[in-house]
Amino acid sequence: MNPINRVKLIRESRLMSKSELARKAGVSVLTVNRIERGEKCRMETMRKIILALGYSLEDKSEVFQDQE
Repeated sequence: MNPINRVKLIRESRLMSKSELARKAGVSVLTVNRIERGEKCRMETMRKIILALGYSLEDKSEVFQDQE
């Protein structure tokens, strides 16, 4: 199942552009677009996004929630 995520909401609340998030996370803007649309991504990419948004890995459920 695709994870439910709050990436766009968090990014916008921090007044961060997609390109800024992509640069901080070391991923492409296309990857950020896919994640914000709720498409699948690798675990490593999730880790990079979580850290780039300023969260710790222990707080991953604040950003990505598994769809049940």
